[in-house]
Amino acid sequence: MTGRIHSIETMGTVDGPGMRMVVFLQGCPMRCAYCHNPDTWKPNTGTQMSVDEILEMILKKKEFYANGGITCTGGEPLMQIDFLTELFERCHEEGIHTCLDSSGIMFNEAQMDKYDRLMKVTDLVMLDIKHIDAEVHQELVKQPNNKILEFARYLDKKHIPLWIRHVLVPGVTDKEEHLVRLGEFLAELSNLQALDVLPYHTMGVVKYQNLGMEYKLKDVPAMDPKVALEKKQVILNGIKKRREERRDS
Repeated sequence: MTGRIHSIETMGTVDGPGMRMVVFLQGCPMRCAYCHNPDTWKPNTGTQMSVDEILEMILKKKEFYANGGITCTGGEPLMQIDFLTELFERCHEEGIHTCLDSSGIMFNEAQMDKYDRLMKVTDLVMLDIKHIDAEVHQELVKQPNNKILEFARYLDKKHIPLWIRHVLVPGVTDKEEHLVRLGEFLAELSNLQALDVLPYHTMGVVKYQNLGMEYKLKDVPAMDPKVALEKKQVILNGIKKRREERRDS
């Protein structure tokens, strides 16, 4: 089986535990205003590669990835779920740790058999929750967030280890009321292992200029990392408060 690949990074250190091969799959239905990979949006482009070709790449340096593994990201890797599943199945046969970095936007209960098959060979999911408020989410990424939240609940039921990622954009995704609500939602997930709050940066602006695309957040400053830490604590407080309420009820 072949998939459409945007690029491959052989020394990834921030896309899951340990040293990882990071495979960027082509195609994404989201249009995040702060996306730093808009060149991954178009499906049916990129380089066509087989599962065997990618597996051969990682097996040549298997010892190098002994404490890490492979991460599939994008774009949105679940747009190519059949290819992704076969790749992860082959990796599992070789004892390679598998991580899915996804927005969850493609989750579809009508394809539950496919998702169940994929989850059998998925060791970790890194889920990007762009915004907890449905209206703001629609405006920010041009997609609803209900499928994303459903996917998070599905992962909880399947007991798949979960890392949550949330990008803090000044004036857009950093309002305290929304961060508290995000924390309250995360409190429902028993499989939550980590919360990665990422300060918004402006490094993607140049890429948009080079691609001749409009960057919608061009006037938004980067998020101060110190402020991001304070905002993360707001989410953690929301988690703690909700769990205490559930324990006392």
